[in-house]
Amino acid sequence: MPAGVQAPAVSANVAAVNGSIPPDSEPGGPRSDDDSRSDAGLLGDYDILRLRAPNPGPLTLTGTNTWVVGRRPAWVVDPGPLLDEHLRRLMAAIESRGGLGGVVLTHDHSDHSDAVETLLEVHPAPLAAARGDVDVRLAEDVRFGPFQAVYTPGHAEDHYALVADGACFTGDAVLGDGSVLITPHPGAMSGYLLALTRLRLREDFNVLCPGHGEVVWDARAKLDEYIAHRIDRENRLILALNEGLRTVPDLLNAVWPEVPAELRPAATATLAAHLDKLEADQVLPRGVHRPAFETERW
Repeated sequence: MPAGVQAPAVSANVAAVNGSIPPDSEPGGPRSDDDSRSDAGLLGDYDILRLRAPNPGPLTLTGTNTWVVGRRPAWVVDPGPLLDEHLRRLMAAIESRGGLGGVVLTHDHSDHSDAVETLLEVHPAPLAAARGDVDVRLAEDVRFGPFQAVYTPGHAEDHYALVADGACFTGDAVLGDGSVLITPHPGAMSGYLLALTRLRLREDFNVLCPGHGEVVWDARAKLDEYIAHRIDRENRLILALNEGLRTVPDLLNAVWPEVPAELRPAATATLAAHLDKLEADQVLPRGVHRPAFETERW
């Protein structure tokens, strides 16, 4: 793909699948025994409830996770997409836990944030996020309710992880399964690697509660895995460049050969973020074709 040619737009949300779900079951499809044990462990040991929105897809995995933390009042991380059944279950959880203390967004992509306005109309409470019309503006170490904000750019420029009572709510910085889309905003890849390293060095959480996928009980091992994976991708990209590859398709084929067609746009965005980092590190060869994107804000 020559420089200047528009790459496919990368959507932060995948078309949702709505359906009828019993109120006492987990949305998003069949659950395995391991999944159920993970949720029971969170509820028993951390008093955290996971509600999974029924919006599965290539980027959302089994659906977007909404987290309800504590009680009297409860606090909500990422209310999720605007789907009636998901909202009904979320509001029922809030009411059963003694009301809403506040809502916090890891980032403002639509599959994490579209339900905010409707939720707050029914349960008025303060909203915390890194940008937009909010009551509390997130920044590094800002505290909101039980949460402490940790800046984690990479997937989005406004992305924060949230640490509370032994758990880290990672949004789309770390998923329960697979790796994440890194968007090419300024400093994205360097900032992402630094954020993963800083999370790895913290000692105030044991479990990761991701925006998509299952609960991660071995937080340190997952963070080590994520750091190693991203460094491996960069090393493979440098090797491909040293072999003379310069076009976007050639680099994708060399570095992301396993990525299916529906995730090719996401890999293209991540490639762009890697190339930006190599340029900032002053090791990017001349003549490398760079992806271009329709969006100006990630």
